Amino acid sequence: MRRLTITLEDDLLAAVDALCRERGYASRSEAFRDLVRAGLAQPAGGAAQAQAPCFATLSYVYDHDLRDLSKRLTSAQHHRHDLSVVTTHVHLDEHACLEVSVLKGRADELRAFADGLTSQRGVRYGHLALIPANIATEAAHGHTHHHHGHASGKGDDDGGQAA
Repeated sequence: MRRLTITLEDDLLAAVDALCRERGYASRSEAFRDLVRAGLAQPAGGAAQAQAPCFATLSYVYDHDLRDLSKRLTSAQHHRHDLSVVTTHVHLDEHACLEVSVLKGRADELRAFADGLTSQRGVRYGHLALIPANIATEAAHGHTHHHHGHASGKGDDDGGQAA
């Protein structure tokens, strides 16, 4: 690992410290590492990134009482079965359902699929989270990712204060 120094405005540093407390980071360094990883994991756009292989989660809440909506959503999923790894369905209350799908495919295809589902009348909420496939490849080759909130007792040399 390498040490680096950054300069932040007081209010931004206060927000980072609040994030560390809220999420249980053992140090600012762990928080910054996770923030940088998350930023790097988001495809930036452009033709090359649109073609990039990705994994994704698509979460959406919809009104199952709305005429034919469940049928239209299921039909759309069957039409693009090649993108779907698994979908889970949860009844939130008498009228609302939550579905979460794990997807795999090109970024542009996953975005188009998500847009097609979440733009349906009666879908109240939708969120697509893309994860570049090369993240999985890096993990398979021994790169590690430290999850926040799991203090190991090892601490950073900076006492949790520097990034």
